Amino acid sequence: MRTFADRVRHALLFEAMALAIFIPGSAVLFDQPVQDMGVIGIFSATIATLWNFVFNVGFDRAMLRLRGSVEKTMAIRVTHTFLFEAGLVAMLIPLIAWYLGIGLWAALLMDIAIVTFYLVYGFLFNLAYDRLFPVASTAAPAQPC
Repeated sequence: MRTFADRVRHALLFEAMALAIFIPGSAVLFDQPVQDMGVIGIFSATIATLWNFVFNVGFDRAMLRLRGSVEKTMAIRVTHTFLFEAGLVAMLIPLIAWYLGIGLWAALLMDIAIVTFYLVYGFLFNLAYDRLFPVASTAAPAQPC
């Protein structure tokens, strides 16, 4: 299991590297000023982090009340993911549209591209992170025969 310090390193590296790629890349892709995409990137990452905490606490409390357990089946995990993303989209789309002075449809398309980037980036980042910073095995060493 990863230590608290390792989790902090993971979170900071994840966000710093994502923003280093996202800000200039999205400025080119969406033909927007780098400064504006920097604001969108930092603001979106902050909102997503806060929403992640609030949503997961609320979801677990609801599960305890409704099911008596926080154990998640595959169907509950899928529902959890869709509800999380729907809430994030509902918060970010109007803010992106307002800040950039674009329509809601354009903001939705932009958000879909951002979510796609983060899905691919998160997968690749975690593969690389696990190779660069492997978790020490907690299993007892094998006894020689």
